[in-house]
Amino acid sequence: MNASKYKPFEGAPIVGRQWPSKRITKAPIWCSVDLRDGNQALIDPMGIETKLKFFDLLVKIGFKEIEICFPSASDTEFDFCRRLIEENHIPSDVTIQVLCQAREHLIRRTMEAIKGAPSVIFHIYNSTSPAQRKYTFGKTKDEIVQIAVEGVRCIKECMKSLSEDERKRIRLEYSPESFSMTEIDYAIEICDAVGREWGISPERKIIYNLPSTVECYTPNVYADRIEYFASKVANRESVIISTHCHNDRGTGVASCELGLLAGADRVEGCLFGNGERTGNLDIVTVALNMFSEGVDPELDFSDLPSVADAYQEYTKMDIPPRTPYAGGLAYTALSGGHQDAIAKGLAARASMPADAVWDVPYILIDPHDIGRQYEGIIRINSQSGKGGASFILEHNYGYSIPKAMQPAVGNLIKAESDKAQRELKGEEILSFFEEKWIRNRARFEIVDIASTQLDANSESGSAEHVSCRGVIRVDGENVAFGGRGNGPLDSFVSAVSGVVFPVFNITAFHEHSVGQGSGAGAVAYVQIETGSGEKFWGVGKSSNVGRAGIEAVVSAMNQLG
Repeated sequence: MNASKYKPFEGAPIVGRQWPSKRITKAPIWCSVDLRDGNQALIDPMGIETKLKFFDLLVKIGFKEIEICFPSASDTEFDFCRRLIEENHIPSDVTIQVLCQAREHLIRRTMEAIKGAPSVIFHIYNSTSPAQRKYTFGKTKDEIVQIAVEGVRCIKECMKSLSEDERKRIRLEYSPESFSMTEIDYAIEICDAVGREWGISPERKIIYNLPSTVECYTPNVYADRIEYFASKVANRESVIISTHCHNDRGTGVASCELGLLAGADRVEGCLFGNGERTGNLDIVTVALNMFSEGVDPELDFSDLPSVADAYQEYTKMDIPPRTPYAGGLAYTALSGGHQDAIAKGLAARASMPADAVWDVPYILIDPHDIGRQYEGIIRINSQSGKGGASFILEHNYGYSIPKAMQPAVGNLIKAESDKAQRELKGEEILSFFEEKWIRNRARFEIVDIASTQLDANSESGSAEHVSCRGVIRVDGENVAFGGRGNGPLDSFVSAVSGVVFPVFNITAFHEHSVGQGSGAGAVAYVQIETGSGEKFWGVGKSSNVGRAGIEAVVSAMNQLG
């Protein structure tokens, strides 16, 4: 790999930069370019009916500016623009945007396409970088400026045939394409020339769109260029500075965010980063990043899964599983340390007010806020920790595993995942758990059991107690037992310890109810310690509260092997 053929691109001669100390405190003007930039990047571009559905989705999300097409590029694009206008698809508070090269015949065709639009941004552009000037056009800087100015002049000429009201509905956006590679002072020069020709004022603002057409340096350099541009461009009060970040270096989101810090007012991008090559800015990520810091992005992603599903249906593009917020694995923890912290954080929030500040470890924003659920947050493979499987068993199936038992459960599930060489599904985790602790009848199984409550007798001096008797199958043979104690579990232990089972003591006991109303039962967790000091956990489940503890003891004994 020979790096000598490359060199750093030009930054901006900025002194005393201000953007590093700033914060994003409000939403920018958002402009979706999904229907134009995103569509032209698809292997199979969307047809008109699909684009109409996508337009409605973008309106529902809350976009007020939507670049819909390149009307002069094809009949499909032109016809889509006409359908939107003639069939009244455009809400009164939404402005459509159309793109056009600074060429006369294309401008005239585009003007035909937007006739009757309630509000429209005419987006004109020409390439300005040294490479484009040299290789594509073979023109000087002055000649490139002239192309842009003549394009604006042509738009104004076409507008003469419109009524005053129609002219007021048209705003101008100009892009020095390849701004990221264009000399910064030259970019300002050409924009100023376009602004003069258009006749900008605070009442007639122009949008200067400054695209990182090819992202070719670190985000701080882009921010420097935006801040420098904002400080040097003429009539700043009459200018809306817009970013349009691509993602060639994988830092499109960062470039956009730093560009906003540097003074940009507006953002162009696509849902989930669709676009040419490595894509455009991912507007969803930038918006939800703002949301995570308490800034209202003024876009509605409260049902992000539905937005993601619609996007994938319309574009036939997949959303990678590690995509922030929307990816299938974006809210998933497989590592043990992450799982433990998340489970504890979620458990703590159960007793907090609904509006308590969100601070669950590893989870940047509450999944519920974007229409996602907690169920899939923790998923299990051989790298998972002791608490992950227990979290799933509790949240999905109602088993509240005692903390002291969680390592035993985790070790079982990790071993099974390692054996399968894959992630385990929730129902598989439940099956392995119940097979080991609920359904295990390897050596011992209760055939019949009965208990009798005996009240205290003041005459004989006997205390209140419970009598227990029954039959248990031991290694295939039925064995009768009987005993008494101060409760069902105590009487059972008294009856079987050292008689049916080896001598043991109960060292831990936990119990919780399952279900509600008349159908409620109990789950019991018991740890026993044998005479040799070995400890085993057992789990019992029964509609009879007293029976659950007894089943848990039998379950523990079946772990003896």
